[in-house]
Amino acid sequence: MSTKNTIVWTDIPVLNLKRAVKFYSAVLGEKVKLRKIPGFEFGLLPYTKDSVSGCLVKMRGYKPSKTGAVIYFNVDGRHDKAEKVVAKNGGKVLQKKHQIGPHGNRSVILDSEGNRVALHSSP
Repeated sequence: MSTKNTIVWTDIPVLNLKRAVKFYSAVLGEKVKLRKIPGFEFGLLPYTKDSVSGCLVKMRGYKPSKTGAVIYFNVDGRHDKAEKVVAKNGGKVLQKKHQIGPHGNRSVILDSEGNRVALHSSP
């Protein structure tokens, strides 16, 4: 069995970068950093040296969707709080926190841009 993360990065399409940065900062409880490189601006999701991360991107060919892939965000220890701030920040809770067998708990939400994502916490 490999010790490498299966998921190494994710790009989350957005329509309004500043609104999406505010949404994810509130839901994740950590600042999403707005970054600029020549010709490109993005929101860098929180990470540690051992974690998987990604960014919020507004670019041609990327379109938010509520029917595409579902990315799970770790909200361990603050699941209820994270779910509560979803609507206040322009999102919608599609499925409230529920147990997913021995794998913990999840909520399924629409983010401020229309993407379906999940919030995950340990059992």
